[in-house]
Amino acid sequence: MRVLFMCTANSCRSILSEAMFNHLAPAGMTAVSAGSFPKGQVLPRSLTTLQQAGIATDDLSSKGNEAFEDNPPDIVITVCDKAAGEACPVYFGPALKAHWGLEDPSETVGDEQRVDAAFRATLARIELRCRAFLALPFGALDREQLQRELLRIGTL
Repeated sequence: MRVLFMCTANSCRSILSEAMFNHLAPAGMTAVSAGSFPKGQVLPRSLTTLQQAGIATDDLSSKGNEAFEDNPPDIVITVCDKAAGEACPVYFGPALKAHWGLEDPSETVGDEQRVDAAFRATLARIELRCRAFLALPFGALDREQLQRELLRIGTL
């Protein structure tokens, strides 16, 4: 199963989601990320937050969703409100779609401690959702049930 986490810039929330999912996922499940208007670089604070949590940052990059045109995902999860309102590219075809909205920690105003806390809190919420996703009984869920579960997890 291949999960695509989408955001607008693909520099923070979708990157954190991709890395956390892959950190927790068993063999046969993988995550990638993309942006509808990618920044072209990952926010350094995103990488630092992941490294401090002991999560690999190798191969993380900011890219557009066209990078997956030849290998579409099974599930598309938007993590920012702007991306949630955009239409998924037609080549994502039958992929299930869900929105797991997250506040953007990169917009946090304050001292280093406050910004670090916002990034850690975002990563913790992503971890909670990824663990809930990975705990699903995939063999017992039909497509409609899986869709409902994806939407439920987005409220956690």
